[in-house]
Amino acid sequence: MSVRRLAKEQPASFAFSEDTRAKAEWWIKKYPESRRQSAVIPVLWLVQKQEGWVSEPALRAIAELLAMPYIRVLEVATFYTMFMLEPVGTTALIQVCGTTPCMLRGSGELMRVCKEKIGPKDHLSADGRFTWQEVECLGACSNAPMAQINDYYFEDLTAETMAQIIDDFAAGKTPKPGSYEGRTTSEPAGGAKTLLDPALYDGSAAKPITKLPNSDPAPAEKAPA
Repeated sequence: MSVRRLAKEQPASFAFSEDTRAKAEWWIKKYPESRRQSAVIPVLWLVQKQEGWVSEPALRAIAELLAMPYIRVLEVATFYTMFMLEPVGTTALIQVCGTTPCMLRGSGELMRVCKEKIGPKDHLSADGRFTWQEVECLGACSNAPMAQINDYYFEDLTAETMAQIIDDFAAGKTPKPGSYEGRTTSEPAGGAKTLLDPALYDGSAAKPITKLPNSDPAPAEKAPA
């Protein structure tokens, strides 16, 4: 596991927005007061949604909010790779899966496109709008190759579709997530090939339940006097 450190350049301060603080308090109330630190992961996530990443001042603010040592918050933030410790693109954070199924299906080409259009991985683009990373399995192996962009999965990608997605984000558009082969969830390419009769799953072929003969329980025997 690689060492994860805070960014060298840090903002002077951090402040919770009203919305972030309200949602944080909602999470904190899910736990007993003596266990409010249990909300550290959702609060870290809320801060990241507000700022795009988690800074050192933000970690200290979270520690104060949850009444826990700063080092404990730092341990959580550096352990989970879902938390960005450096500024990321304001428009799109592109995380390309490089694990075996995606690699065999062409994730290398997706990364090549990202490098050509954005720059080196794990670095902000020149305009500060994009960051791309290579990540481990994101759990959509049957739709390989794929990438998570911001909060959504983009699946069945090619070099051409990845380039178009980046261009659309750059143009201020909102590319549609999901399969770029038109598949529904993880059905086979070209559509489903089994269970094609809707009656198999829509309930139309179900028969009404009738009372079975001799289904009444036997009368209980009287206890001897």
